[in-house]
Amino acid sequence: MHNDRPLLGVLLMATFCVMAPFADAVAKVLGGTVPVVQIVTFRFIFQVLILLPVVLLTKRDLRMNRRTLGLLFLRSILHIIGIGAMFLSLIYLPLAEAIAIAFVEPFLLLLLGWLLLKEHVGPHRLIACAIGFVGTLLVIQPSFANVGAAALLPLVVAVAFAGFMIVTRQLTAKSDPVTLQAVSGGMALLVLAMVLWITSAYKIPALTLITPSDADLALLAILGVLGTLAHLVMTWSLKFAPTATLAPVQYLEIPFATLIGWLIFRDFPNGLAAIGILITVAAGLYIVIRERRLAIGSIA
Repeated sequence: MHNDRPLLGVLLMATFCVMAPFADAVAKVLGGTVPVVQIVTFRFIFQVLILLPVVLLTKRDLRMNRRTLGLLFLRSILHIIGIGAMFLSLIYLPLAEAIAIAFVEPFLLLLLGWLLLKEHVGPHRLIACAIGFVGTLLVIQPSFANVGAAALLPLVVAVAFAGFMIVTRQLTAKSDPVTLQAVSGGMALLVLAMVLWITSAYKIPALTLITPSDADLALLAILGVLGTLAHLVMTWSLKFAPTATLAPVQYLEIPFATLIGWLIFRDFPNGLAAIGILITVAAGLYIVIRERRLAIGSIA
């Protein structure tokens, strides 16, 4: 049984929506000089370095049954695919656009939560998700002709992270989020090591290791810390709120990504995309306000 606290879950997810675009921006900067597989590998190295000592020092229980380990392995694979596809897409697409295209994910998440987890999806959540999805379509620029198949990478991100969050919601019912993230990071590193070993003879640029510069090493460390903390917060959010509640809140990541993209890369959406951003923000804020009222009503 989940001990749901929807308002806390919504606030944690909103925090994730602020932190994640910063990590993506760092990955976009790194994508010009460091192979994607190396960026992803460093991301998980820091996840283990940060969280495993916490698990050991606080004497958290690392024992897991076969089903939990299986789900955790699936979660690690989905995490690698999602992060890898996002980082690769950022080489070709502006930050806000890549994230906007990936935001078919909350819509998929809402449907998967309803179909697989039997979560209640009322009309308010459906309408908020639908409106947010329309806003996302307005944000997406007609640039598929310019970047080709690379424009489809954020769709891979959407499918991977929808599955990732469904599995995470199942795991957090009885497992500690810090332990889950630490063990998942270790599993991801094992998978990445195997991938690098198999592909080492093929000299594929995105799957080749290099010696990073000091500046790149600093950025890799920043990415590792930001990414680890952001996904830990997101995992905690799924412990306290169902995916159907959190799906619309994720749309708040788009305006933050737009702001960060403008500050760092001077990329800014056109007028139609700006309207879409306003729509997605409104949909996310509606859910936040509504969950707060429901929480106050339940206490009263």
